Amino acid sequence: MRELWGRYWIFAHNGNLDGYAPALDGSFLPVGQTDSELAFCHLLQTLRLRFPAAVPDRFALRGVLEEFSAQVRPHGPFNFLLSNGDCLFAHRSTELHYIVRQAPFAVAHLKDQDVAVDFNDVTSPDDRVVLIATLPLTDNETWTPLPVDSVAMFAEGAYHPA
Repeated sequence: MRELWGRYWIFAHNGNLDGYAPALDGSFLPVGQTDSELAFCHLLQTLRLRFPAAVPDRFALRGVLEEFSAQVRPHGPFNFLLSNGDCLFAHRSTELHYIVRQAPFAVAHLKDQDVAVDFNDVTSPDDRVVLIATLPLTDNETWTPLPVDSVAMFAEGAYHPA
């Protein structure tokens, strides 16, 4: 988690970036030495340089994330999630799937354990949530693979294609 434009941003990365060594200007510093920390700091630096005054609208933001992802992809798998609490961006390099859950809710059965959750017991009729995972987590629901090498955007519990 880091702060940019007075908002907290969270980042998760699944992949391995070989030879990835962007120049950082010191505005964001990695904590540790993982490629994920380096990519997050480089991404925030890129966003701050592109939009120095304030957070852009989500569509302009997605455009810059597309450009950034294209620059990083040659270094290896770069699946990532980025959110500021208003929307969630997801980039699929290898595997990334999503599902939208909303009323009428059903029972979901985990793929790798004999556990089921009846979402009617833990939600309200107005709830709508998006789950994103490398591979589908349940075996009785339809998960959708995200498009390869593009940035998907989710807001208000819904997928907003490019």
